[in-house]
Amino acid sequence: MTLRIVEIFGPTIQGEGALIGEPTVFVRAGGCDYRCSWCDSLHAVDSAYRDTWKPMSAEQVFAQVEELSGGQPLTISISGGNPAIQDFAAVIAMGKAKGYRFACETQGSISRPWFGDLDTLVLSPKPPSSGETVDWDAFDACVQAGQGAGQTVMKIVIFDDVDYAWAKDAHARHPDLPLYLQPGNPDVDPDLPVDPQALADRLLWLTETTMADRWFAPRILPQLHVLIWGNKRGV
Repeated sequence: MTLRIVEIFGPTIQGEGALIGEPTVFVRAGGCDYRCSWCDSLHAVDSAYRDTWKPMSAEQVFAQVEELSGGQPLTISISGGNPAIQDFAAVIAMGKAKGYRFACETQGSISRPWFGDLDTLVLSPKPPSSGETVDWDAFDACVQAGQGAGQTVMKIVIFDDVDYAWAKDAHARHPDLPLYLQPGNPDVDPDLPVDPQALADRLLWLTETTMADRWFAPRILPQLHVLIWGNKRGV
């Protein structure tokens, strides 16, 4: 089976969520069933970039990961786009046979049997600011598919008060899932610098709002990779 791969890069650190700071090689898949208004990876989403996506076999994907990691088993993060569009079961099997760990982030719109083979499944439903509407039945199916995973967590990007209220409702649907919140980055142009103070201000707003509300369920984190590298791709 051929996979559509946008880029494979690393090792670098995971910039967000449950594995923040962990050394990771990233495998970014091409294609997505969403078109979020603030998407920070349009080069992996929009079909206009399709001619830049490389068709690769599972063996080729894992060989490149091994080369980048120097054969040292670390975490491989499968991202996108929406990586659930494609079948990464063979890549995961090859890697786990050699001691690699696997994480995958998806919005929870398409379930896959291989979710249960992951060490970490990150389900990131998109809030109202994205312009998308979550199909909660499909999301529930993803939770079920991930029951064999080492851990399944929920991560939500927050841009405003509406997103914040929506996140509380999302958590109420799945209070058993560890929850991670992060402030959204409105400036996603890879050719323009980010404003670290503006990002810090958004993080402060989200922290103060959550604490004032005495909502202690979520962990609140920055996008660490944006603070370090801005919107540069492939890091």
